[in-house]
Parts: sequence; C-alpha cells; structure tokens
Amino acid sequence: MPESNITPLIQLKRIGKSFPGVRALDEVSFDVAPGELHAICGENGAGKSTLMKILSGVITRYEGDLVIDGDKVSFTSTRDAEVAGISIIHQELNLVEQLSVSANIFMGRELQDHFGFRKDRLMNAQAKELLSSLECTIAPTTLAGSLRVGDQQLIEIAKALSLQSRILIMDEPTSALTESEVARLYRVIEKLRSNGTTILYISHKMDEVFHLSNRITVLRDGQFIKTLETASTSPKEITHLMVGRPLEQADSELEIEGSQNADQMQNREVVLRVESLSLAWPGHARGYRLKDISFDLHRGEILGIAGLMGAGRTELLESLFGATSIAPTGRITLDGQTIAPRHPSEACRAGLALVTEDRKRLGLLAKMNVGRNITICSLEKATTGWFLSPSRETTLASAMVTKLLVKTDSLRTPITTLSGGNQQKCIVARWLLTNPKVLLLDDPTRGVDVGAKAELYRLIRSLCKEGLSVIVTSSELPELLTLSDRIVVLSEGRQTAIFQRSEATQPKIMSALT
Repeated sequence: MPESNITPLIQLKRIGKSFPGVRALDEVSFDVAPGELHAICGENGAGKSTLMKILSGVITRYEGDLVIDGDKVSFTSTRDAEVAGISIIHQELNLVEQLSVSANIFMGRELQDHFGFRKDRLMNAQAKELLSSLECTIAPTTLAGSLRVGDQQLIEIAKALSLQSRILIMDEPTSALTESEVARLYRVIEKLRSNGTTILYISHKMDEVFHLSNRITVLRDGQFIKTLETASTSPKEITHLMVGRPLEQADSELEIEGSQNADQMQNREVVLRVESLSLAWPGHARGYRLKDISFDLHRGEILGIAGLMGAGRTELLESLFGATSIAPTGRITLDGQTIAPRHPSEACRAGLALVTEDRKRLGLLAKMNVGRNITICSLEKATTGWFLSPSRETTLASAMVTKLLVKTDSLRTPITTLSGGNQQKCIVARWLLTNPKVLLLDDPTRGVDVGAKAELYRLIRSLCKEGLSVIVTSSELPELLTLSDRIVVLSEGRQTAIFQRSEATQPKIMSALT
C-alpha cells in the first residue's frame, strides 16, 4: 500500500446520481492512491457499477466532484476518460458480435495508412500480441459472436489493455473465467501493477479481493460505508459491511435442508431421464461437444453440473432445451414421455425452462420494462378472448416480484436499470410463470453478490420443496457443494463422475474435472 502522505490519484467527493425512482449514489466520497489495487465491494444495487461509469465517462451527469491528479475533471464521453488515461472493463460485455476479435479491440481507434485505409494486418498482429499477453490463443480474425462468454471476457480485457491506461477499472472481470484463466489474469494484473497502473477492482469473490487488493471500499444502498486496509480486515467483516446483516445462519439452514433432502431423494420418482446424450462437433478434432451423458433427475432434486470451461456444461443444458444448431442424439424422457425438442418452444411446452448463462445477450429483453420481461413467455395467461388484459398481466408480474423479492420501483421500470441480481430474478420469474417441471439454470449467480446469492439459494430450495426439479451449472465448486443434492462431473464433453451430496468434496470433484 502506498504511503498515506502521497497525494491521491483519484478523489471522489460527494458523488450522487439518481435514476427514475432510484437513488443509485448518495454523497459517496473516498480516494484512491497511485499504483494501488483498490477493491470496491457491495451487493448488487449498491452503486458500484454506477460509480465506475461516472469515473470512466459513461455517465456524464451527476452530483459532486471527480478529481484526478488534484484537478477537477468533467468527462463528456468515454473518449475524454480514455484521453485522461482511464479505461473500463464492463461487467456486461460490450462486443459487436458480427465483427472480428481484432476489430472489437480497435473499434473507434482503427489503425490507418496515409490514404485512410485500415491497416488490418497490423491490427491483427497487435491484437495477437495482446491476446498472447493474456496467454490466449484465439485468432484475431475470429468473429466475437462465435466465442463463449469466457473467451469474450478475455477480449474485453485485451481491449482495455490496448489503451495502455494508467487507471484501469475492472468490473467483475473473472465472472466467466475458469480457474486457469483467472490465474492468467492475476499474472497480467501483477505486470500492470509493476508498471505503475492503478486498478479499481469490483468483485463479489472475497478470495480475489483479499488476494489482490491493498484497500477495500464498501458501498451499501448507494452510500459509502467504510474503507479498510485489506491486511487489517477479514472476508467476514467485509461481507457484514456489505449486507448489513449476518448470513451465517441462512447458510447453515440451507446446509441442513439440503442434507435432509438428499437422504430422501432416492425414494422419489424420476422426472427426467437422460440416456447416452451426445452432441456432435463437426470440424473439430475431438468430434463431439458431448459424448454418452446419462443421468436421472428426481422430483424436488437439485442436480449440479460441474466442469471447467469447454467441458460441455452449457451444451448439456442447451441440448435438453432444444437450443443447439445440431440435433443431439440419445434419449430424453420427461415424466415418462420420450421428448426430442428441436426448438426451445417445444421444450417449453414439454415442461422445461432454461435460464441462460449470458444474461445480457440471451436473457434480458433490454427495451422492455420489468413487468413485460417477466410475463413475455406467459401472455396467454393474461388474455381475455383475443385481447391482452393489462390488469391480468400486472397481477401475474406483481405476484412474481413479491415471491422472488425483486427490488424495483415499479413494473414499468426499465429492466436495464435494475441490478444484476434483480435482473436475474426477473428472468427466473419469467420461466416460473410457464409452470415448468424442470428448471435449467446455467451459472445463475454469475456476477451476483453474496446477499443476492443467498436469496437465490433459498428461492431454489423453496421451489424444490414445491416439487420443481432443478439442474444447475456453476463455475464455483463451493456453490455446487452448498446447493446440490448430487453432482455430475463433465470433462471435455464426457461424464467422468457422479457424486452424492454426502460424498462430494472439492478434491474429488477437481480430480474428476481434470
């Protein structure tokens, strides 16, 4: 940590920001020293991302003062912030899927010759060098839309690194990365810090925060709570400051409920049976994304799917939901009936629902409000004859907002103004209104804070008590161990193990993963 007598590089003075019906920031003040890694912690909706958008020029109208190097600044755009040496890696990806990796990295800053023609070869070469610094082998000419979320996150990081900024803001940069990719990012961060880069780091993962940071600032409900030296605090204290309430009791209750459920599970009826499910991968040396996957799912059970990036977790759920470009082979039986959905609408009619991994790209309807995002798949329940009844639609949406404890000013609030955790609850609510027999959750707590995670855990358990069966993937093993009754392990598209809750441990699962 830099000496206390060093002039702060960044000073935030009484920063405030309001959106319709929401006070996102309320007189937030703290400073950041040059060369430090300063972690910003808080629940979803605490104001972290809003504050970072102000610092990076995304939000230009706000209250209070932003001071850089002792001088008050007022950015009118992200370009102004970049000129001042500030860049941001957003939590929600901002890639243009139809463009190449290289084009995304240099978007708006394309290299040109004297005649104004793009120097594509030079941009590709520089993009390749940036990706190599991240130990990433993605070809610069690859279309961004063809990449998985984890790879797209690395492209966002490469874009920020290309700016050679002296202040780098990282908003949940590891939310979609595997353990090996996270280790790579740590090495990149150490290189940046050795070169004097100041980093503001937003993360819900306490192990990351305590491994990387010099100091930690906690926000809650849009207000500054406290700044602490990392070496003088603990994850328990930070979590308590974030949520303002103890979580230990809820966690222990969840463990007890799970243990009781697991003991009774084998006596319950099988809702879903998957036999020898395979998914081809034309043109790839391996030849398949999934190979001979088989398991049963009981009524009221939570079945966890563990696997490293590329193991086939998402592909498994997409195969069940009819969302693959190539039809899978094998047999899927739901409530005793063989099904072979070739489209999500067919899977939905059969009784399946899928909450996707990529909330922004595949989950949210960004131009619609909270209410319509919830009811969009169940509008037939709100119709009278041929006409949609606004009052019925409102009743449906209001009931789900109440049940899932969605924090929103009204049903007419734009969905994009909600925190990540509340957006996720709205998507879950959407599918619950379809009355599914099996709910498929693909990494549902990615980018969600500890408080919202605990709420989602309790929600999933309560739904299972009502008879719903759940298949959940997660990139975090502790989450699967806490939540699941059984865990299926995938490695490079094959099923390598299945563990009962009572016998599952991190070492056993890691061994099966690799």
